[in-house]
Amino acid sequence: MKAIQFSDKHLVLWILPFLFVIAFYAMVSEKPDVPMDRLDEKFIILSNAHTNYCASADFLNSKSDDDSLQGSCCSKMDSHRYIEQIDGLKQYSGIDVIPSDPYDIKASLAKTLVSYDKNIILNTQQQKVYDDTMKMSSEGGPCCCKCWRWATFEGQAKYLIIEYNLDEKQIAHVWDMEDGCGGKGHADHFEPKPS
Repeated sequence: MKAIQFSDKHLVLWILPFLFVIAFYAMVSEKPDVPMDRLDEKFIILSNAHTNYCASADFLNSKSDDDSLQGSCCSKMDSHRYIEQIDGLKQYSGIDVIPSDPYDIKASLAKTLVSYDKNIILNTQQQKVYDDTMKMSSEGGPCCCKCWRWATFEGQAKYLIIEYNLDEKQIAHVWDMEDGCGGKGHADHFEPKPS
């Protein structure tokens, strides 16, 4: 009986499928925990929702705690950026004051965070962290304008500084991940802005 000899070509043909499986697994494992088809469905719903819009924090008083503030306030949502944001927010899933979806925020959470904004007083060192966060944020603050989201995420930042000892880079990253203004671009930009 003749022994089977494998050439380099045969070896490649045997190994190649395994490499594809490994590459596919690596790609899938970096995606959000929500299955892609469900995330696509959620994107369609949220990109057509209009309960999130530019209004002062007083607007929250008209909302019940069970209401959700959905959609983008300024520009059309972009699905690529949305997926990046959802994926980026996963690392903060253990912190209940950070929403898991920047375009679907419970009114109860927003109200709580606005109360933190009104009631938390930062000391000098903590205020410096907050001020440095403002410089690092893509929007130049918690949001692009001083709306309900600004007051909400300003209160969130104060809480994160005091309770979790997060630094300016971490909070700027949170703000950039939970940006609800819509638009294209990458969601992980938090380089310091020039003074």
